[in-house]
Amino acid sequence: MPWSSEEILETLRMTEVEHLDIRTTNMGISLRDCQSESLAKTKEAIYNKITRVAGNLVKEARAVENETGIRIANKRLAVTPVAIAFDRFDSEGMVEIAQTLDKAAEAVGVDYLGGFSALVQKGATRGDLALIEAIPQALNVTKHICSSVNLASTKAGMNMTMIAKMGHIIKKTAELTADRNGIGCAKLVVFANAVEDNPFIAGAFHGVSEPETVLNVGISGPGVVLDVVRRHPEAPFGELFDLIKKTSFRITRTGELIGSRVAKRLGVEFGIVDLSLAPTPEIGDSVGDILIAMGLEDVGAHGTTAALAMLNDAVKKGGMMASRYAGGLSGAFIPVSEDQGMIAAVQRGNLSLEKLEAMTCVCSVGLDMFAVPGDISPENISGIIADECAIGVVNNKTTAVRILPVPGKKVGDMVDYGGLLGSAPIQAYRKLNNSHFINRGGRIPAPTQGLRN
Repeated sequence: MPWSSEEILETLRMTEVEHLDIRTTNMGISLRDCQSESLAKTKEAIYNKITRVAGNLVKEARAVENETGIRIANKRLAVTPVAIAFDRFDSEGMVEIAQTLDKAAEAVGVDYLGGFSALVQKGATRGDLALIEAIPQALNVTKHICSSVNLASTKAGMNMTMIAKMGHIIKKTAELTADRNGIGCAKLVVFANAVEDNPFIAGAFHGVSEPETVLNVGISGPGVVLDVVRRHPEAPFGELFDLIKKTSFRITRTGELIGSRVAKRLGVEFGIVDLSLAPTPEIGDSVGDILIAMGLEDVGAHGTTAALAMLNDAVKKGGMMASRYAGGLSGAFIPVSEDQGMIAAVQRGNLSLEKLEAMTCVCSVGLDMFAVPGDISPENISGIIADECAIGVVNNKTTAVRILPVPGKKVGDMVDYGGLLGSAPIQAYRKLNNSHFINRGGRIPAPTQGLRN
């Protein structure tokens, strides 16, 4: 559908005044044809394929930026889950593969590469276990690599053995990167109901049902929605919902335009537009500020979950009308460190970890980029993960945990990662002993809503 002059002018206004950008163009690449019995040959094939297929991604994305005047904040890659593609190798081999992926990402000039991943919601193969054991060291010795592990699904239930394991892996990752405030954990996320076409880091991977190569787009735009809400302070909810929906439509149309142009230039298939409102640490680009503009004194006030639910639904409905193929996660993100409105609410003592967990029942993903003291036990990390997985499994939605145990920090301190990762206050958590529960092992069976056939 061609754009009208009115749409073009409105998009330019959003770009100039309201912080509209495209958060990411993410090229997915299948690496299933790169496996060899020799680790050396496998690494060579990985590097050659990524640099050949994605060598022009950054150049072509920048060309589209110049054509349209719309910034693409990040250029990223996602590959087949490494535990699936290269399951013959041990943990030391997996670390070498991570270093090869990092070298290829550097060569093509992307910001991040996702897919150092495993899917273990029902059980783990030797390759899965090797990759999971390799995660702490892989994230310690690489710059661009991001890792994810799917631990639960509505169909399979919750793999409590692996949930317990990931508590220790996250803790070790923080310790190995302690000299950088545990930054390895900012590149590691665990999921329930992970999706195959997510363009956002750290959870992006190229699913096994995806084509050979594909270009997915993640939009941004909290500042645009915030401006609309602020300009209509007395609008009743039905009217406000419609205004947000129409704004989401325009944002998503922009994302589809940018993504399809980049894909055409690269000669690859255009995949999906992820409709998620992805905040940044910049003033005026906050999902938290949208909730406050709706009439709450602060994020965390009674009514916050209802406000977020309305925002999430309006964004989805507007975006779905604007794109042929909406996918990924699609909704509103609530990462603490990447959203200055959320940061301020935590600092004022108004937004607790428990309230954040409640908000994840209606938002796009889950508990994201929140910091806790570095002395948290692995079992308490696993307990937080288990609670979030339960929300995703029972509600048949994607949920995630990206927790930052910061070595040497205590509640009330701050940690600053810079850039889009932002800064976060160290939050309190429940220190009650849950180790016997976590260490029972086994699987929690799928809920009744998972038995749909």
